[in-house]
Amino acid sequence: MDQQLQIFITVAEQKSFSKAASTLHMTQSAVSQHIRAFEEKMGSRLLERTNKYVRLNQAGEIVLHHAKEMDRLYQHMRRLVDDVTNQASGPLTIGASYTFGEYVLPPIIAKLHQLYPDIQPSVEIGNTAHIADLVSRNHLDIGIVEGHFKQEKSLSTTKHSNDEMVIVASSRHPLAKRKRLGASLLADQLWICREEGSGTREAAEHVFKLLDISPSNMMIFSSTQAIKEAVESGLGVTLLSKWAIKKELARGDLVMLPVKGLPFKREFSIVTASSFQTKALQVFISLLVSEDGSVMLSDSIVIE
Repeated sequence: MDQQLQIFITVAEQKSFSKAASTLHMTQSAVSQHIRAFEEKMGSRLLERTNKYVRLNQAGEIVLHHAKEMDRLYQHMRRLVDDVTNQASGPLTIGASYTFGEYVLPPIIAKLHQLYPDIQPSVEIGNTAHIADLVSRNHLDIGIVEGHFKQEKSLSTTKHSNDEMVIVASSRHPLAKRKRLGASLLADQLWICREEGSGTREAAEHVFKLLDISPSNMMIFSSTQAIKEAVESGLGVTLLSKWAIKKELARGDLVMLPVKGLPFKREFSIVTASSFQTKALQVFISLLVSEDGSVMLSDSIVIE
């Protein structure tokens, strides 16, 4: 699909040049240049711009309506071509939330490359809300996410696998030797947590409700790896997936704290745009849910 048309759709949906630039991984000036060139091509101004907003005018509304229809037809055309050639090849854009993307997805991508070398995967890792949003706007072919997110009508969601969340601390932390921990002790700790919008943060909020605690001392990190490093150094405690801490548990750098009611279980889900799947996407989904894929997922969470 024409790049300028896709950029226009993104700006119109985001109502912001800066947000569109971030979504498209472009500079704001590049986005502005493409929009100006597109408006010149259309022979009409399509967007009203002020310091406070960017919004469509009447001509822009007409163009956006037909641009979305062209995008749908383009995607349908790609699917028909894939079916005719009967080959799993070409680009495949995959999104994943941090836990799945950083600790489970890499060996699956390696398996995909081994079986289908003509598929060209690219991976974006972000929090659950961000990945689901990109899939809903057809910027990603598929997402694997945890927790809840805004369920757009264009999305199809399938449960994929279970995850176990545990509270962990440094092996040198004063709580590490305890055989059982009460809620009051946990409430007094410094909690190292992910940002709002992440599935791991959502799980932490569920655990706080389960334990009936409201930690007053909290520090926010936007990276699971950074959280692990901070907790290993003795900074505080955190709630993480067993997948994310397999190596640290095996080395003894982190320990799971014995808390009644844990581990907390959550689900990972596969999210796709409901109407369109290329052959490359079909074989990737098959790999995710196949016996081989299941074995890789199981192996990923074994704690020796």
